[in-house]
Amino acid sequence: MALTTELTELLDLRYPIVQAPMGGSAGGALAAAVSRAGGLGMVGGGTGDREWLDRELPLVARATDRPWGVGFLTWGVDAAAVERALEFGPAAVLLSFGDPGPLAERIHRSDALLMVQVTDLDEARRALDVGADVIVAQGTEGGGHGARRGRSTLPFVPLVVDLAGSVPVLAAGGIADGRGIAAALALGAAGALLGTRFQATAEALVDPAVTAAILAGRGQDTERSAVLDLARGSHWPVGKYTARTLGHPYLDRWRGREAELAADAPACQEYLEDVARGSVPPLPVWAGEAVDLVTDVPSAAELVAALAEQAQQALARAGRLRP
Repeated sequence: MALTTELTELLDLRYPIVQAPMGGSAGGALAAAVSRAGGLGMVGGGTGDREWLDRELPLVARATDRPWGVGFLTWGVDAAAVERALEFGPAAVLLSFGDPGPLAERIHRSDALLMVQVTDLDEARRALDVGADVIVAQGTEGGGHGARRGRSTLPFVPLVVDLAGSVPVLAAGGIADGRGIAAALALGAAGALLGTRFQATAEALVDPAVTAAILAGRGQDTERSAVLDLARGSHWPVGKYTARTLGHPYLDRWRGREAELAADAPACQEYLEDVARGSVPPLPVWAGEAVDLVTDVPSAAELVAALAEQAQQALARAGRLRP
């Protein structure tokens, strides 16, 4: 049975399930597998590294004739990278974290839909101003990066739905099974975007140690912080965005001392040396609060089918509740 929503009709999907464009792990094989299974797979374009785009985008373009997308970090990508991605014919381009205005017109001139991820109502209004075809309302429970002062998914999504009117809204943040997707639909969303759950799939480009950490992880052990961005010398805008990860030695060492870490160049060099020695993981383990629900490593197709079935069952149970 298909789950029909405004999103599935807009993009000709079977299910209102979107795989997040996770930088470094959401490559062409994962995106293609999700799309073939009836969801919307998305390649993580990050800041538009040309070598990555030229390797991963042909993979998805060749592997499926179903709609797929690509996502970029708005603050770090340039128009040339977006132009390059559009050459491969994505059905949608997702812009996250930053003003989508400078890139919106170019996407509108293509055949791709413009999707914009927002973390507060001001960003949602801006997304509507630039003509977003789909808005992703991201709550703070999600893994990876988000607003330092964001809103939780449950209260935030309906606010964006009410504001967006006829523009479809996707819920994101802390959703890792079909019950979460059903809850998003009940809130008025047209679908859900999932990240952490798709990290633990056969096609995801992650180190086995990361997969093991996700399977063993608990939501109570995740933490939002800027520490690991600062230690890694990442270029994320300081003060505006933090990232939710599993525990890490540098979180324990620098928690509450972010300003001191930002001014301590030797500490950043020490981080690189610790990575080289194997004392700390090469990358943080990005994981959301729903990581406890991730208990296996299926293929992406198996996961999409299971998520859809769980969502259908949850909605059926809700429909049987007595008034």
